Amino acid sequence: MKHIFLNKILKNQKGAMDKILVTLLLVVIAVGGLIGLEKWVKDQEDILKQRSENVIDDVMEEVKG
Repeated sequence: MKHIFLNKILKNQKGAMDKILVTLLLVVIAVGGLIGLEKWVKDQEDILKQRSENVIDDVMEEVKG
């Protein structure tokens, strides 16, 4: 009887540990994704600023010339 009870407890603890590990893995993946997304958005922002400055400069040259 004790043997069955002990096995049940060990299986429950193993299942709980597995859920914790999967949750931690998903949190790590989510944080990594957010960091990557933030970097990509920052890069896109810099590119957009540069393109905008180029267009503004081109328009200003056309207006002067």
